Amino acid sequence: LAEESADSAYHSHGSSLEEEAAERMDDEEQERLLSYWQSVGRGHQVDVPRDMAEPIQQLTRNNNPQERQTIPFTLIQRKEKLGDLLYEKRHYGKAKWACIKMKEKQYEQSICLGFMKLMRYICEQNSSGLYLGITVPIVTIVHTDEAQSAMTQAVTVAYYLPEVLQDEPPHPFDSDIIIEEWPATIVYSRSFRGITNEDSIMREINLLAAILESPELCLRDTFIIAGYTNPAAADRHNEIWFLQRP
Repeated sequence: LAEESADSAYHSHGSSLEEEAAERMDDEEQERLLSYWQSVGRGHQVDVPRDMAEPIQQLTRNNNPQERQTIPFTLIQRKEKLGDLLYEKRHYGKAKWACIKMKEKQYEQSICLGFMKLMRYICEQNSSGLYLGITVPIVTIVHTDEAQSAMTQAVTVAYYLPEVLQDEPPHPFDSDIIIEEWPATIVYSRSFRGITNEDSIMREINLLAAILESPELCLRDTFIIAGYTNPAAADRHNEIWFLQRP
């Protein structure tokens, strides 16, 4: 009996030590990820607060390419030249999005701060109390003047709600996040890589406008930047979307 109780005490003590070690590793991982995001944030002139540690860790753990849900669309046309893809014409159906309007001095600040707010919503800060899952791309609506020569400061960062949540989206705890239903839309999409800022976006807008056969069919002052990699990534995969007039 004495041997059995000693054995059971050893195992219970051993399992508690293992749990402590796992918790310590968990805390260390959180700190490492938070520190990385804070250094990236400083590059974009954005402060990443300590309360982002848990959402960042959740998002990182669940960020397997296999687990990301791509926003569904129907491909209408692919325009190529000498084997290079110039753009795609796509149809996106009516859908619900979690949206947040931002108006920081710089575009990169707006998308980083907007993305952090959406991360909190995705990572349990919602009425379901559940992790909602990542959908790609995360999109940003940008506006220019009619001549397409300069961007305005106000942008909207938006997250497509996964298919299973489209009928009844969880309510955000953050009152700045609004659930909107967007109508079905035809977009003209062109890929580009790297950072997104006012200069690179205006360059991509002008490039796609020059390639399209009938740019007058699209809105002249409203565009979408679709991001397939998070704002912390160095070599980002992005798209510029022109929206066909309704």
